[in-house]
Amino acid sequence: MDSLDIFLKELGGVVWGPVTLFFLFGVGLYLTVGLKLLPWRSVGRAFGLLWAGRDSSGKGDITPFQALMTALSATIGTGNIAGVATAIFLGGPGAIFWMWITALFGMATKYAEAVLAIKYREVDSLGRYVGGPMYYIRKGMGEKWKWLAFLFALFGTLASFGIGNMVQANSVADAVHSVFGISGEVTGLVMMVLTGIVIIGGIGRIAQVAAKLVPFMAIAYVICAVIIILIHFTE
Repeated sequence: MDSLDIFLKELGGVVWGPVTLFFLFGVGLYLTVGLKLLPWRSVGRAFGLLWAGRDSSGKGDITPFQALMTALSATIGTGNIAGVATAIFLGGPGAIFWMWITALFGMATKYAEAVLAIKYREVDSLGRYVGGPMYYIRKGMGEKWKWLAFLFALFGTLASFGIGNMVQANSVADAVHSVFGISGEVTGLVMMVLTGIVIIGGIGRIAQVAAKLVPFMAIAYVICAVIIILIHFTE
């Protein structure tokens, strides 16, 4: 067990070491300059399109607002709370500054991902749009890179169980058990049923649920953060 812990720590140091951080920031900087600051210059227009909704003649299964809420539903969570707290604890207040800088240039990376996903998306046998990195790697870079698209899909599937589901489900179960005394098995079963009902409905139902829940979740997140800051303002 000790050997496994040592291996995982060493692997984590390599995966999230200086090289990876350099590429994350470097790619964002390159795309920001290459796009002539487009993500920064078009923030106002982006919000305008967001609230305008989708033209009935346009292609797509969900509205821009639903797409944003679906993306945010996977963003606001354990990483924003525990991840930021850990970064500040280990790196000091300066970690916040570098997170802001990385986010500013990361906007271009996210924009590029979204554009490529739309450009190379396909329609499946059920008439629904499907896309993502595995599609634009294969179609954009050529068939000789099909193996990379396969690896992305494979590792993405494996990571979905550990990075998101297990960590967040465990956090919810632990909090519910601490406050209400409900066992983790019961909490897990309830979450499984509710999540299954949403997922079975496809991207349309996921987007509809996210559009209703995420705004309240985001507002509650900000309010709680402000309250905590005010409580500890004098410290």
